[in-house]
Amino acid sequence: MKKLPVLLITCFLFIGHTFAQTKDEKAVAAAVELMRKAMIDGNRADLAKLTDDDLVYSHSSGVEQDKKTFIEAIATRKSNFVAIDLTEQTIKVTGDMAIVRHKLSAKIIKGGNPTSEVLGVMLVFRKQGDAWKLLARQAFHYPNE
Repeated sequence: MKKLPVLLITCFLFIGHTFAQTKDEKAVAAAVELMRKAMIDGNRADLAKLTDDDLVYSHSSGVEQDKKTFIEAIATRKSNFVAIDLTEQTIKVTGDMAIVRHKLSAKIIKGGNPTSEVLGVMLVFRKQGDAWKLLARQAFHYPNE
């Protein structure tokens, strides 16, 4: 009978450890959230701080942007995000690299007209000092959305 409480405690510890985020995973999640807010606000300074100088930002349309063109498009509202919701996010940190995957649902103003997008996104972050910076991004359309 004493084995049952020990087994239950072991299971709870394992489950808690499995769902706990590491310090780096929390830092990457914070960078993703700051990026989300900076894209909505068109915050040039935060976008510059969060992106690697070698950024390759690939859109679901196949268009690629470097750091300068990505920031310019957001800051000048060429890409005008009204709202961005990120769900189903996973983060995998390996050394100084992190892979983030999530579902992005956005409300956007394109050519003065409101529209919405639902995309799958994969982000690659590289750690520089204590900061995680976006190195690469690839988006894709979900088949039935």
